[in-house]
Amino acid sequence: MIARLRGTLVARTAEGLVLDVNGVGYLVQATPSAAGKSGDELTVETYLHVREDAMQLFGFADAAERELFVQLLGVNGVGPKVALAIVSGSRPAELRRAIVREDLARFQAIPGIGKKTAERIVLELKEKVVTDADAAAPSDLTARDALVELGYNVLDAERALAEVDVDLPVEEQVRAALRQAA
Repeated sequence: MIARLRGTLVARTAEGLVLDVNGVGYLVQATPSAAGKSGDELTVETYLHVREDAMQLFGFADAAERELFVQLLGVNGVGPKVALAIVSGSRPAELRRAIVREDLARFQAIPGIGKKTAERIVLELKEKVVTDADAAAPSDLTARDALVELGYNVLDAERALAEVDVDLPVEEQVRAALRQAA
């Protein structure tokens, strides 16, 4: 298995990144956090997905992204493209928090994931994921809900709250998120 690649980013294509490693170009379907500019030296954690008709290399910024990707592949109905879309949308800690809190809306907001798949993800991974001290305070979910009520979609609301201090009161979290978005 190819677990990590370090090389020069030579191109970005619709299929992914082309990483030159000692003269060999590897096509890697990568999360946005693993990408850089052309000519950059990159280290990418990888997962080689082997099927009967293809071998695909998926790349991640760190081992936590790769670990969550592999866990998602174990969920019935989640293939590598859907798992990559899930991992690409948010940091692993945020996704683990959503799983532990059974936040189905968080997963249904990702294209290609319906209610049943979101339920399977939560059901099958809830006991397997480890959160960062069970992640943030419960108020961040409430602040997210307030932003959704104001017209944000779930993903945009979570992105807006990502940089906000979770120790603030809910109202202040919402105000700070709205200021950052402006």
